[in-house]
Amino acid sequence: MTQVPVRLQVVVATPAHADLAPTLTYTADAALPPGTLVRVPLGRREVLGVVWGPADAPAEHEERPVTAVLEGIAPLPEAWRRLVGFTAAYYQRSPGEVALAALPPQLRELQPVQWQRRLKKLREAAGPLAPAEPLALTPQQQAAVDAIAAQPGPFLLWGATGSGKTEVYLQAVAQALAADDAAQALVLVPEINLTPQLLARFEARFGAAQVTALHSGLTPAQRLAAWLAAHTGAARIVLGTRMAVLAALPRLALVVVDEEHDPSYKQQEGARYSARDLAIYRGRLEGAKVVLGSATPSLESWHAALRGRYTRLDMPERVGGGRLPEVRLLDMNQQPRGTVITPQLLSAMTRRIERGEQVLVFLNRRGYAPVLACTACEWRSDCPHCSAYRVFHKLDRTLRCHHCGFTERVPRACPTCGNLDIAPLGRGTERIEEQLAELLAGVRRPDGGAVRIARIDADTTRAKGALEGALAGVHAGDVDVLVGTQMVTKGHDFRRITLVAALNADTALYSADFRAPERLFALLLQAAGRAGRDAAQAQASVMAVQTFHPTHPLFEALARHDYPAFARQQLDEREAAGLPPHAYQALLRADARTQEVAQGFLQAAAEAARPLDPQGEVTVYPPVPLTVQRVAGVERAQMVLESASRPALHRLLSALQPELQALRAKGLIRWAVDVDPLAI
Repeated sequence: MTQVPVRLQVVVATPAHADLAPTLTYTADAALPPGTLVRVPLGRREVLGVVWGPADAPAEHEERPVTAVLEGIAPLPEAWRRLVGFTAAYYQRSPGEVALAALPPQLRELQPVQWQRRLKKLREAAGPLAPAEPLALTPQQQAAVDAIAAQPGPFLLWGATGSGKTEVYLQAVAQALAADDAAQALVLVPEINLTPQLLARFEARFGAAQVTALHSGLTPAQRLAAWLAAHTGAARIVLGTRMAVLAALPRLALVVVDEEHDPSYKQQEGARYSARDLAIYRGRLEGAKVVLGSATPSLESWHAALRGRYTRLDMPERVGGGRLPEVRLLDMNQQPRGTVITPQLLSAMTRRIERGEQVLVFLNRRGYAPVLACTACEWRSDCPHCSAYRVFHKLDRTLRCHHCGFTERVPRACPTCGNLDIAPLGRGTERIEEQLAELLAGVRRPDGGAVRIARIDADTTRAKGALEGALAGVHAGDVDVLVGTQMVTKGHDFRRITLVAALNADTALYSADFRAPERLFALLLQAAGRAGRDAAQAQASVMAVQTFHPTHPLFEALARHDYPAFARQQLDEREAAGLPPHAYQALLRADARTQEVAQGFLQAAAEAARPLDPQGEVTVYPPVPLTVQRVAGVERAQMVLESASRPALHRLLSALQPELQALRAKGLIRWAVDVDPLAI
């Protein structure tokens, strides 16, 4: 008797606007459980796929057989598939694109014998959970740990920098794992460079065999090993960046999102998901508790706590009785034009260096200068491929575009008029490092030595291990002045820094992006938190902010370390303007050969949207170029869709998808929908 093939729905990695159904139909000799990992043919390739369920409706394409089943790997659990389905629907992508992006690419390449070998290694490496060396908690920490244990959450842990949020995470994880021998915890951090130090703390507390890291900086083999450890339950704790929110965890009991306000949790390519928001959804889906932690919560999370959707846990005091640094606003209007470092700031830096303390100088612009300019004509170091300037890097004498990467040697003379006098305009971290070396040349440390200056930014930390080495030097006391970008303002526990100086802090105040003040306040308050973390030096710790607008409400709230006042003012402004979190937004973005094509596509989309929203619940704004409208020769435009009703906005976006796929504008390169965008 001939066996009738079983028809299966399988998801594969196809983009949302491809001419393919969300799932494809394949055949197999026997039924396969949903979540089974398989290899399937797609065109002329063989790709990894996930069985989504039995196929009922007739397929619109030829039904080809499954090539192979990945034996020995348990099917991906139903909760994970529901998470993927929600992510795909909410962020307007295909389920296969989301699912396969969450899986390590090497899954497709290994043979059954190799699987068995790897799984055996995982079983052999697994060991008992180390007994938790917990520290004595402050009353505020203890109250937070007790609340997490006793209440359902979600929780917003609002803790000052240095208040001991990490210890609360550690003890909350310990409680969750002790309550269930198979329970797992997921701990998210915003950036890769924060992973090693937190990983070390978790390994010291729970044992290295119980913890695995999952982030984009891993090699393919490392990522596969980490994913397998999570999926098999061998790793009780998974620590990672935003991609880890989609890790397969069969017994998830607790999710922690550290620095939950950080924009890095929002994916900017492909499925543009927010890992923080998915963490909340995943906790609800799987019955896991969720803790969002920050000294400067996102206004969305703060608003949710004010409305009672989140349980707020407050830790306003630093561990050990230390106080937050005094914030001094230095009025640049009182300084001579062109002043880089005020005399007051230079004097404060000198005193600290002479006492053997450390100084952090923060400037969120790398390179030597933002632009190189001719003094005789209007030539500027424009990028020929982007509507932006190339940044001057003095160390290697290059002009480098920070958007497309195009790099050239600095010209000997002006390319336009031949003038030999071309000069830098503005300042980046490289130039500040050079100027500080000149200004502090006569200053001596307690041992009589000269001042040691180090710079940490994306340029100095390109090499493998460079960041770790630079940070180790700071922690060891081998650096007196640290110059850095936002890379050094969050998550680092610098014990010797007593002075933080913020230069050129005004640039974001009057940005067209309504979220710019929120990002600036968070960045400055996080930077302030690097000072005075040693209680013995906390009384003398200072943050100096050089500003032309010392009476601006943002700086006044910063001087008081008053996040609630800043949040209240911002939320009131946004409510009056009908902006998130009081409304919901999506962006439709288009890349094309010309700006006319990009905007033409968006205008056609706007016209197609009108009949799909008969009640007029969604406002569709006119298309405009992006702030940097050309990158790598590609013109970029966007269109905002906004509504007071989230369901109405999503109904329109879903209905608009087939219309967008049908718009075949000549010269259009790509288009994408960004739901809940963080930058406009």
